[in-house]
Amino acid sequence: MSLTKIPENVQGAVSIDPWLEPFADVLSERRYLADKWLYDIKHATPDGSEQSLVDFARNAYKTYGLHANQQTKEIVYREWAPNAQRAFLVGEFNNWNEESHEMKHKDEFGVFSITLAPLENGDFAIPHDSKLKVMFVLPDGSKVYRIPAWITRATQPSKETAQKYGPTYEGRFWNPPNSYQFKHQRPKFNLANDSIKIYEAHIGISSPEPKVASYKEFTQNVLPRIKHLGYDAIQLMAIMEHAYYASFGYQVTNFFAISSRYGTPEDLKELIDTAHSMGILVLLDVIHSHASKNSEDGLNMFDGSDHQYFHSLTSGRGEHPLWDSRLFNYGSFEVQRFLLANLAYYIDVYQFDGFRFDGVTSMLYLHHGVGAGGAFSGDYNEYLSRDRSGVDHEALAYLMLANDLVHDLLPESAVTIAEDVSGYPTLCLPRTAGGGGFDYRLAMALPDMWIKLLKTKQDDDWDMGHIVHTLTNRRHGEKVVAYCESHDQALVGDKTLAFWLMDAAMYTDMTVLKEPTLVIDRGIALHKMIRLITHSLGGEAYLNFEGNEFGHPEWLDFPRVGNNDSYHYARRQFNLVDDDLLRYRHLNEFDAAMQNCESKHQWLNTPQAYVSLKHEVDKVIAFERNGHLFVFNFHPTQSFTDYRIGVDVAGTYKIVLNTDRAEFGGHNRIDEAQEFFTTDLEWNNRRNFIQVYIPSRTAIVLTRQM
Repeated sequence: MSLTKIPENVQGAVSIDPWLEPFADVLSERRYLADKWLYDIKHATPDGSEQSLVDFARNAYKTYGLHANQQTKEIVYREWAPNAQRAFLVGEFNNWNEESHEMKHKDEFGVFSITLAPLENGDFAIPHDSKLKVMFVLPDGSKVYRIPAWITRATQPSKETAQKYGPTYEGRFWNPPNSYQFKHQRPKFNLANDSIKIYEAHIGISSPEPKVASYKEFTQNVLPRIKHLGYDAIQLMAIMEHAYYASFGYQVTNFFAISSRYGTPEDLKELIDTAHSMGILVLLDVIHSHASKNSEDGLNMFDGSDHQYFHSLTSGRGEHPLWDSRLFNYGSFEVQRFLLANLAYYIDVYQFDGFRFDGVTSMLYLHHGVGAGGAFSGDYNEYLSRDRSGVDHEALAYLMLANDLVHDLLPESAVTIAEDVSGYPTLCLPRTAGGGGFDYRLAMALPDMWIKLLKTKQDDDWDMGHIVHTLTNRRHGEKVVAYCESHDQALVGDKTLAFWLMDAAMYTDMTVLKEPTLVIDRGIALHKMIRLITHSLGGEAYLNFEGNEFGHPEWLDFPRVGNNDSYHYARRQFNLVDDDLLRYRHLNEFDAAMQNCESKHQWLNTPQAYVSLKHEVDKVIAFERNGHLFVFNFHPTQSFTDYRIGVDVAGTYKIVLNTDRAEFGGHNRIDEAQEFFTTDLEWNNRRNFIQVYIPSRTAIVLTRQM
């Protein structure tokens, strides 16, 4: 293939995937838009000097919103509200006086500002943690009260306040006399070489008790569990403030405020610092794909107009067709400032190490992945055709800039993950090659495959070829996060893998005081095998949702009107793992063994496996990855003695992981002390073979002795 006719700015992407060549001009145009925005941002300075993208984002969160000068004791407040005629800062500090603190300065871009001098006694004019709002006078003379858009603390009203004024959240001026000081360095992460195993968690449900758990409880009780399991990253959900708890954190109202349900900003800082002390990265599940429709405590209709941060309602692009939420106008310079500053804020102030970007498919397409447009077949025209793709170029350009910023801010540890179900080509290629700049995308087809298999197929009918194809069907050069279930599968209306496998038997038959029933024995065996084959064959990184590692029973349901505001299912029953009389600990200890085995021997973030065997009758799958040999026997009843497995490199192999151990809920049928010597005879297109005993519903991992 000749690259001479390919635009220079996408030659890297086309060299990786020659099938992109007919669409090179489209890819080039899409990259050009992001690069043009980057140029505009770098030159958007009052004196015409050049600024970096990092400086642009940092200066924004350091100047917009409320800021206390610890030396002068002045407070400066800046707010962009171009539709407002006048603006007033009101709150407990001035007894909600609507006239005393007018933001008299309004610049040509619609930015209001005010400086509050210290009190006569030298204190700040606004006390720490006191309530406040901004009041706008609109062109028709009406008044609206809003929580400042850049507020860093918002809280639920007291019961008395809620009864009198409604459940609207209350903005607070967060200026603690002693802010948390970070003690530990960030762990480093090298995208080219390092594995990453992610523990997805929600602070509020992280307790066996039916309540909202706290940051401090998570730090004390859950972080040690994650460390024991061997995960090297945590992905925190529902951190950005959301007024509706049952939205799972996906209806964000206050983008710069962390959820006050779980504690204070200082508590979250301590959590992240403690994780760093354990060598664990912390990622934020960031929601820049849409925003809550709330106006009094959100961004919607903030300055009285419907098109300040979002596409206008009359444009047909301002609302999500399914989510009942507002959609950002990524082409707006001020929206770019707000969202990019939001990323820099979480990295700088809270020391997050990267982001999982939610709803990327919705962002990428004007059809938002809904309806006929969302039925992706893999045809490149669905993504790259000028006429047929329906790609939102502005949203894609924003995501490119977001990736630029995160990697500029964290050159030694950044991790960015796209939640994209569409498979958009080049999304996870470097920006320098013409790609979207993400490090990983979620392998969202994998949990669907496992759930469909368990729902519709008998064990004898499992198609080994289909399982392998689904686990290995990913774009060359673009890394994915493999997972067999996430929070989506745990939600009410669906079932976790453990529940699909064992269902009601989990309530009565998980005790070790009696022999396991056939249902439990099968469930425990397949739960381990599904996780191991997904882990080792399905991607370059791995993700697990909190509690699923030990087969958490039941489903996840947040308190809402439909369940009488019950917290019964909005919790994680870690007590089940701690009970030595229950089999949940077997699954938990297998998960720990699997993660720690990968840390020691590494197979994630290495070239794709070579699959040498997919035997449909025997139900055996065998493959090699990074010098390790993986053998799976999915047959429900048949065990095999001296089963011949092809292996490329000659030598002596030993078992390093075995799902059949008793402490993992197995039957101890495999002798792990045994050594396996290769025979110099080609088998299944491999230059050598070994012979193993592989019992039914077990898997083993072998590595060559050096």
